[in-house]
Amino acid sequence: MDKRNPILYSKEFLEHIRSIHNKRAKIVMDHIMQNGFITTEDLVNKYGYSHPPRAARDVREAGIPLETFKVKSKDGKSIAAYKFGNISQLQANKVEGRSFPKRHKKNLYEACHGRCAICNGMFAERYLQVDHRVPYEVCGGSSEMRSIENLTLICGSCNRAKSWSCEHCDNWRTDKSLQVCLKCYWGNPTDYIHIAMKDIRRLDLQWEGDEVKHYETAKSVAAEKNIELPDFMKQIVNHHIKNH
Repeated sequence: MDKRNPILYSKEFLEHIRSIHNKRAKIVMDHIMQNGFITTEDLVNKYGYSHPPRAARDVREAGIPLETFKVKSKDGKSIAAYKFGNISQLQANKVEGRSFPKRHKKNLYEACHGRCAICNGMFAERYLQVDHRVPYEVCGGSSEMRSIENLTLICGSCNRAKSWSCEHCDNWRTDKSLQVCLKCYWGNPTDYIHIAMKDIRRLDLQWEGDEVKHYETAKSVAAEKNIELPDFMKQIVNHHIKNH
């Protein structure tokens, strides 16, 4: 951006910017306001965000039009950069973004007994994140999808995995069907028919306490047979089903 000829933003746009409190979104917007754009390299190296697209998505989910384009990194590689898009497409009704009432997280934590809805791991409340069963990009933050029945708690690792999977799903990109999302593993891991519109099933297991010894035994046997542990566990399940 040419600092001698700064971009003039409308009063509505500037007021909307000031009303947004999401930390990641504010960092992206402030950087763009000062420099004209922000790169994925900036987000990683300067601000410490290992998943830059998520930070950009926070801005879009707050109703700010954001355009993605390519620039060269310091070592000459092609990387993504973000700048404000068509300001006339501002969606001021999306100011709440992904924020939720604090009581929602407390109620969800008590209901799930501290377990991630995806991997079933047990975590302290601060390590679990409130998440839309239907991605915000699809549901648009509608009041119905923001109700506690349509929210869940997942750990940071599962949240990143869900984000990557959803962002590569045709429904997320174009179709934006709520029902497709609700029948997806990421939206309802206990009752689903696809994962990102692919005919896939998965099961996340954890061994805890006294169960760990059984995991270690299975791991040792799999190593002796030169079989990957997930494949060995499938063999055990298939054998049990055939002989049931």
